[in-house]
Amino acid sequence: MILARNARLSKVSMCCFLQVISQTLVTSNMKRDCAKCSMGKFLVLLLFCGLGYLMLTHTSTTHSVSGGQEKDSNRLKDGDELITDGTSRLRRFWRKPPRLPPRLSPDEIGNVNKSVHVPGKLNTGSKWIDRQHSVKKAFSHAWSGYKNHAMGFDELMPLSQRGMDGLGGLGATVVDALDTAMIMGLDEVVSEAGSWVETHLPERINQKGQVNLFETTIRILGGLLSAYHLSGGEQGGNQTHKGPKPIIYLENARSLADRLLTAFTSSPTAIPFSDVILRDQSAQPAPGGLSSTSEVSTLQLEFNYLSFLTGDSKYSLESMKVLEHMKTLPKVKGLVPIYISPHSGEFSGDTIRLGSRGDSYYEYLIKVWLQNRASNWTYLYEMYDEAMKGVKHLLVQKSIPNGLLFVGELPYGPKGSFSPKMDHLVCFLPGTLALGATKGITKEEAMKRNLLTFEDLENLKLAEDLVKTCFEMYSVTSTGLAPEIAYFNIEGNSEGGLDGGNKSSEYVNDISIKHADRHNLLRPETVESLFVLYRITEDPKYREWGWEIFEAFEKYTKVDSGGYSSLDDVTVIPPHKRDKMETFFLGETLKYLYLLFGDSNLIPLDEFVFNTEAHPFPIQRTTKRE
Repeated sequence: MILARNARLSKVSMCCFLQVISQTLVTSNMKRDCAKCSMGKFLVLLLFCGLGYLMLTHTSTTHSVSGGQEKDSNRLKDGDELITDGTSRLRRFWRKPPRLPPRLSPDEIGNVNKSVHVPGKLNTGSKWIDRQHSVKKAFSHAWSGYKNHAMGFDELMPLSQRGMDGLGGLGATVVDALDTAMIMGLDEVVSEAGSWVETHLPERINQKGQVNLFETTIRILGGLLSAYHLSGGEQGGNQTHKGPKPIIYLENARSLADRLLTAFTSSPTAIPFSDVILRDQSAQPAPGGLSSTSEVSTLQLEFNYLSFLTGDSKYSLESMKVLEHMKTLPKVKGLVPIYISPHSGEFSGDTIRLGSRGDSYYEYLIKVWLQNRASNWTYLYEMYDEAMKGVKHLLVQKSIPNGLLFVGELPYGPKGSFSPKMDHLVCFLPGTLALGATKGITKEEAMKRNLLTFEDLENLKLAEDLVKTCFEMYSVTSTGLAPEIAYFNIEGNSEGGLDGGNKSSEYVNDISIKHADRHNLLRPETVESLFVLYRITEDPKYREWGWEIFEAFEKYTKVDSGGYSSLDDVTVIPPHKRDKMETFFLGETLKYLYLLFGDSNLIPLDEFVFNTEAHPFPIQRTTKRE
């Protein structure tokens, strides 16, 4: 209104001004004198042109002055509506064409984008820095409980305030948590954990009895190798953290691996035995004689990296025999049974699933290939690619009534019935699919470089759909924490009266939770996938979902005296605590949450690959250490 009124006033005053000038020219002697010469005619013409220009530009000036600074942005949006007479068209005719920005190279564009300030970004960054600090405080609280009540034991019992050995007595929490503390910059924890490794771990490796090959490899060996790298070991001892010299971690890793190798060398086939007796340097099969498919195929990242660091190929050669042998075995559209015999070298049984005993077989196919792309192990990518096609064809279905995509099981093989059962462990898959699609770079960068195939985009879409399902497994419960196992309602198979307790959830009728499956072990798989999906898609909703999960952990699993506890039933409030803090809560869950809320340059996915216990190893650009 004000702008329009001012415009009308300016036009009136301009018209009056023109009338006065015209009258003067007509009635004065100047008109007669000037008209007699060509110079006079030119000056008169120039005068009228100048007056016309002033009239055309005057309206714009009136707008910007009367509108003020606050309305300037509105003028830019609505100016064409405010100035609709013929003069605006003339003004646009006389306007100079816009000056185009110089054409920049992709590198220059990246540098420019980094320097551009986005309104609100500072506050957003501050929020996530605060949330990252909250995760760091949670880790310190968990560590203080362990240090005060269970130091040197495998795990903390936070309610009883004592320790327990359930993983062979190698101080699993110390080693599992060590690289998390390094990433978080908790030098005091690094010093405490590192000193324990230097003082006590060598004796434990020499004297302890039976340990599981898989658990010891991913937690202890993996933790030591990651600590070696993060402490500056590969920079020739350029120590970047407090604690012992980096070589201490590598020496312990090699000592342990030499004993674990007996699981491979004692077996009559390429499939290792499941258990090792450390003090005897001997190995034996599990009761019943079978090994888990996931366990024997989730050793290669660690043993390959050790060979790279030491220059001794025996570790890589023995572990890679497993995958080379499994390449030759019959599969169902790339999918494999969950048991394998070290005596025959053949798969055993028909059960196919991506949950327990099957999960990390698929994870390591792509990760071992990514870690060693300089090696000629393309068969691993081909096995992964075939397996993901099999997953989409045989295991992915939609729930009713709201259509959540989930990954089920074939408990009796491909000829048997489909089970709509999905372990929380399966929630590793969205992150793995995303990693396989872009190879660790952002989706935007991969699109810009034209690196994504149609199948990559399809897998990335499936990853986003599945990670939503994993998050909803949390949201449907009363506590906001996921159960160990969920069942999805499908046509002809629906469990009534077994919902998660959160009646306000949109998907409360899609997911059923049986009484035996309602516990929560502080597992990391969902936040792992949220971390990977955020890094690759840069969609902030994954951070928000991660924060909701973290808040639920804080609210229901925290123990005042130190530590966090697993829960018996996530569908009731208050939930009963189980009195156990798994090592992976410090080694994986809190690490992934910290990285999710942090800068993408911290452990970038195109430079590191995480083992299945979240220990990051650098991607090898060559086959041999310089």
